[in-house]
Amino acid sequence: MQPYAADPSLKGKLRRRYARLTHRRPARLMLDRPVVSFTFDDVPASAVHEGAPVLETEGVRGTWYLCAGLFGRDGHMGRFADADDVRRLVSTGHEIACHTRDHIDCHRADDERLSADVTANAATLRELGGTAAHFAFPYGEVGPRAKQRLGPRYGSLRGVHAGLVHDGGDRNQLPAVGIEGDDGETRARAWIDRAVAEKAWLILFTHDVRATPSPWGCTPEALRNLARYAKARGCDIRTVGEVLA
Repeated sequence: MQPYAADPSLKGKLRRRYARLTHRRPARLMLDRPVVSFTFDDVPASAVHEGAPVLETEGVRGTWYLCAGLFGRDGHMGRFADADDVRRLVSTGHEIACHTRDHIDCHRADDERLSADVTANAATLRELGGTAAHFAFPYGEVGPRAKQRLGPRYGSLRGVHAGLVHDGGDRNQLPAVGIEGDDGETRARAWIDRAVAEKAWLILFTHDVRATPSPWGCTPEALRNLARYAKARGCDIRTVGEVLA
């Protein structure tokens, strides 16, 4: 998989914003406390080998949006996880979710390709013991048609636009905040503070987890610091499926 970015044009930005108004499905949340979910996209192997133990040491688990078509391949974020890594996540209580099989752009893919791709991915992940009940759009690329096609298949669809989830928020286009870049930890802390102030649900996402991460990843220390900070601020840490159950 090569580096790829969401359509940066004004048309692309307007499409993603317009999608938030269409094919909505309210999330009914009854939160006694603010909640934080740690999620991982594409899932480089480093996230499993270095990131998962961090969460487990803190007594929490994450949601992992996997692409079966990337298993064992080398990419710009390092080698990707494989089937054994998925089994390891399942055996230690993490949530396995979908991110398409081949990391395709869900807006550009036609209906036939999109359906075949997500069906194959979910089948593989379920064979490995995952529930594959939730989904994240690769690159955050979403449009009304993709929401309409994928909404009935999953308990939720997640994007990459920053925000918090409140009662009534759209579970077909959940916002998420990236733990990435030099200021990723600082930015995530600020969002945790906002979630506490509003007693809301914050979804965080990252990719590789290693000492020298890619621009899309974070260090194990940053992940550990954020998990501890969320707990210190009185947040529950739950998987996406646990929040929406």
